[in-house]
Amino acid sequence: MISPMFIAHGSPMVAIEDSEYGKFLDKLGKTLPRPKAIVIFSAHWESKILTVSEVEQYSMIYDFAGFPPELYQVEYPAQGHPALAKQIQQRLQSAGIPYVVDEKRGLDHGVWTILHRLYPHADIPIVALSVQPNQSPRALFAVGRQLEALAKENILVIGSGVTVHNFQILPYRDRPEIKKAVYSFENWLEETLQAWDLEKLFAYERIAPYAEVAVPSMAREHFVPLFYVMGAAGEKVKVETLHRSWLFEVMSNTVFAFHPIH
Repeated sequence: MISPMFIAHGSPMVAIEDSEYGKFLDKLGKTLPRPKAIVIFSAHWESKILTVSEVEQYSMIYDFAGFPPELYQVEYPAQGHPALAKQIQQRLQSAGIPYVVDEKRGLDHGVWTILHRLYPHADIPIVALSVQPNQSPRALFAVGRQLEALAKENILVIGSGVTVHNFQILPYRDRPEIKKAVYSFENWLEETLQAWDLEKLFAYERIAPYAEVAVPSMAREHFVPLFYVMGAAGEKVKVETLHRSWLFEVMSNTVFAFHPIH
């Protein structure tokens, strides 16, 4: 069994830079049980309707600009897993959850940056899924619930996003009130996850301190992958914070593991 995880993808430079967070991902990939497949929700694949990739061989998507040339030379030739994709579709259909299938899309940097560090040989098949930031957290959690059985099959479910993501505050990152805001939100999130208070988590935009500063509505797509993996972990869960560091001091590189309690 392998626990679902929320893994920050941070900057695309995570794939190649010699950073604290990059080194952590290298180590994490060596210590986790080796999954037989990976199911991943990426903040960089948004759609109105949940979309399931059914791809034999993934291409690369370099969905960023202005980075060093070597980043555009990174390759991650991962295979898809059509049989697993069909299994996921069957679960969604049984639950009455609408979805569509994509047979062409490659891997965006929300996927390959972190997997390049975790599993650099690209030898684990992947099923990528889109996120729906305009849906309620409760609805996204319900999608994740359909994937709960995958952990028992040694399939790793990942939500790739960022829990504090607001480029507008970067020019003001040295201001004490900005740091207070993002740290307060991140601490609230960790405490509320560890308490497994789903109602508070679903209402984070309304009740979490400084939510609009830490993860404004225009950046919801980076936060909502969290709810899919929460659902995939089940109803009773122990949440473990595996890592937390900061990019530019005000954007979080946080990793949570969601251990089911049976």
